Amino acid sequence: MSFFGDLRVVLRGPRFRRLFGTRLASQFSDGVYQAGLAGFVFFSPEQHTSAGAVAAAFAVLLLPFSVVAPFAGVLIDRWPRRQVLLLSSLAKAALGVLTAVLVGSGAGTSFFVAALLVMSVNRFFLSALSAALPYVVPRDKLMMANAVTPTSGTVASFLGAGTGAAIGLVGGDAALGTGLILFVAALGFAGAAGVSLTLGRRELGPHLEREPEAVREAVGGVLRGMVAGVRHIRARPAARDGLLTIGGHRVLFGLVTLMTLLLYNNTFTGGGVAGFAGFSVVTGLSGVGFFLGAVATPWATARMSPSAWISLLLGTAAMVLAVCGPPFSPVLFPVAAFVLGLVSQGVKVTVDTLVQRHVDDAFRGRVFSVYDMLFNATFVLGAALAAALVPPSGVSVPVVAGAAAAFLLMSLAWAARARWTASPEETPERAA
Repeated sequence: MSFFGDLRVVLRGPRFRRLFGTRLASQFSDGVYQAGLAGFVFFSPEQHTSAGAVAAAFAVLLLPFSVVAPFAGVLIDRWPRRQVLLLSSLAKAALGVLTAVLVGSGAGTSFFVAALLVMSVNRFFLSALSAALPYVVPRDKLMMANAVTPTSGTVASFLGAGTGAAIGLVGGDAALGTGLILFVAALGFAGAAGVSLTLGRRELGPHLEREPEAVREAVGGVLRGMVAGVRHIRARPAARDGLLTIGGHRVLFGLVTLMTLLLYNNTFTGGGVAGFAGFSVVTGLSGVGFFLGAVATPWATARMSPSAWISLLLGTAAMVLAVCGPPFSPVLFPVAAFVLGLVSQGVKVTVDTLVQRHVDDAFRGRVFSVYDMLFNATFVLGAALAAALVPPSGVSVPVVAGAAAAFLLMSLAWAARARWTASPEETPERAA
């Protein structure tokens, strides 16, 4: 089928539309919330942000995701996933109101604690969405569903971030504007909870009564469950290699993101509103790239193997970063952001589908929690590397060249895998 034919088939399912609507409402609100955090944490007009300060902020904002993720996965494989979506959305709404109040009252440390709780709870929500997707679409449409849902969620987040930035301008005063942004985000989280109620309590699994007794026992403990999930991945080469690639890619993406933020805060502009505006433009172009990467991936994987497609994407990232990076031009960096956004989402959609197709349902929640943990921890690792290697100006030709070389090496590895794999997609049985 053509891309648009598959898209129509996926959107035709009422259960898919309900899950899709829950995602869009929540991730739009995530974008609004993150706009408030970005303006509050990264673009203070009083000072230029150092690489170490930005890396520390990323660690504070993202590492709790990795700590929560293992526990989220085990519970998602035990609790009704619709309930996880509902309760996590309500928790985010309450915490969003709390952070808005704390900002308005001038609170410091307590604001960050509340913000960390919001994003930690979000791990439950996003992991449940991924684990629930195979329940609402046919197996042969998972690639298309993975292109439509996470990507549309990412686009919704970018739109939410733009909306949040506009709300901040209306608010005027920094504290008042940030508080207003966070309150609007809380209203959106409450709306996502309402949309999730259109799905049945047990409609999204898990159905453990259909699994062997050994599987039911495996979800009895968090650590035992995580170990079982890792072993499950290790026995399936397609999923394993995909997750390793996501980890490497996110290290590089974190490095380039921190470098870009420093450039717009300390070199391309004088920081403050101008820095935030410039970085927002780059982020918006990256969002367009995300969307196009998702659109292109189902079309491309219908014509070549997933391994070949990942290789092509990573090779493109290497070339564009090598060409557009070293001049450190405010004209070329947005071009690189667009292409890296396309590459990032193209790789992620492909890997998402490989993981979903090659892991059993009883392990999906834990596997996607491992995925989330890897996704965030490696981004922070990339930011930490940038903090150690990149000066406050953000200008470093050796770092850009090293990132381009790393992309190229990963591309060559997937090209080799494409040659060795006899069929475009390994079956779970063959992988095991």
